Amino acid sequence: MDRRKFLKGSAILSGLLTLSPSDLWSFGKNSETSGTGKAKNIIFMVSDGMSLGTLSMADLYSRNILGKGSNWFNLYHEKKVTRALMDTASASSIVTDSAAASSAFGGGIRVKNGTLNMGANGEKHLPIWQQYKKAGKKAGCVTSVTITHATPAGFCVNSSRRNAEPQIVEMYADLELDVLLGGGDEFFNPSKREDKKDLYSVYRQKGYRILKTQNDLKEIRKGEKLLGIFNTGALPYSIDRAHLQEFKNTPTLAEMAHTAIHQMKDHPEGFVLQVEAGKVDWAAHANDVAALIHDQLAFDEAVKTAIDFAEKDGNTLVIITTDHGNANPGTIYGTEATKNFNSISDYQYTNEYILNKIQKEHSVKDIKDWIYEANKIVLNDEEAKHMLSFYNGLEKEEEGLYNYKKLPFKLYSDIQKSRNSVGWISMDHSGDYVEVAAYGPGNELLQPFIKNTDLHDLMLKACLI
Repeated sequence: MDRRKFLKGSAILSGLLTLSPSDLWSFGKNSETSGTGKAKNIIFMVSDGMSLGTLSMADLYSRNILGKGSNWFNLYHEKKVTRALMDTASASSIVTDSAAASSAFGGGIRVKNGTLNMGANGEKHLPIWQQYKKAGKKAGCVTSVTITHATPAGFCVNSSRRNAEPQIVEMYADLELDVLLGGGDEFFNPSKREDKKDLYSVYRQKGYRILKTQNDLKEIRKGEKLLGIFNTGALPYSIDRAHLQEFKNTPTLAEMAHTAIHQMKDHPEGFVLQVEAGKVDWAAHANDVAALIHDQLAFDEAVKTAIDFAEKDGNTLVIITTDHGNANPGTIYGTEATKNFNSISDYQYTNEYILNKIQKEHSVKDIKDWIYEANKIVLNDEEAKHMLSFYNGLEKEEEGLYNYKKLPFKLYSDIQKSRNSVGWISMDHSGDYVEVAAYGPGNELLQPFIKNTDLHDLMLKACLI
């Protein structure tokens, strides 16, 4: 044995053993990308309900089908970010909902599931975007679901009920947040609200430009406050937007994020922005693999938008994470696993769209033809008959969050599983630890293992207030 090589290797090993866990976590990190000093801006990005399997499958699909790695994983490969695992529990459970999770980020405390920044005794914890607004910064939220949904609301308001969305709209108006982009026309439109209040008029009186379509994003003027409401309910899933003409004039998450950043970036005191891919969570609740992967990739494009800006700006902290896992999807071992997974590229629509098109009057052949057209899946007669039995009332209706029409999501995902080698543990949230990445000034504050409330403290330490 070469004694000099042995001694050199021993010295390296002993040096590694003297490092703290934090040092080991960031070992090999490019020091040029480490944050230093204080951030002027924050972009906080949440892929709602993103289990690690979701992140992994989106990267795998991107590499196998699109021929490129995902933007999130490229940040790891290029050592541009610090990275952590995060415990997502709420005050009432090891498995959180989005309201309690967002309150951990926004209010800095763990609250019971279903509440927004409200303590056990009714005490209100000041949401972080309000803190930054009072300090002179601009503040905004962007989401692919309703703008009043739990994740954006957790950064902005206090409420004992996350479902109080008609009231949250009015709270936003009082706060005069600078940019609000997402869905939820039913909470602004007097013809759809129970109290008949015209919240669009309220926002107009406060100086907001109202946006309704993708084309409207081209008409904004610098310095305007923006309220963009692009759908009743949530925005369409990304895969349906790509293939259905009726959704072509709906902006992507990346387009909305770009609009929000550029509307606020020149403010002398800086800005804070939350960007949420809310329908990743909805897709996981439905065990809908095509919806899940394509909305995660839409989030990934928004990540690129944020990082591209932050790299040029030099004063922006970008935090990329999720609020909790959901359904823990993943690829399953087998001789045809790769081929089966890649077959997802043949899927043209979400399961929601596919199943909504089936009617009880359809024949077995009709269903087999439609499923082949939509997913290139060849059903056998028994599978087609089983699906049809749901529409004829012969099977018990499926429940599930966001399954408003009681569609047979579980049945159909099981059929897909036998062809695409993707499995699910449930149709609901999970308590697994999740990924966090941070780029820019203050990213050095991110420790290897954190609680969700730690991100609240990190933002306040990293960004001037």
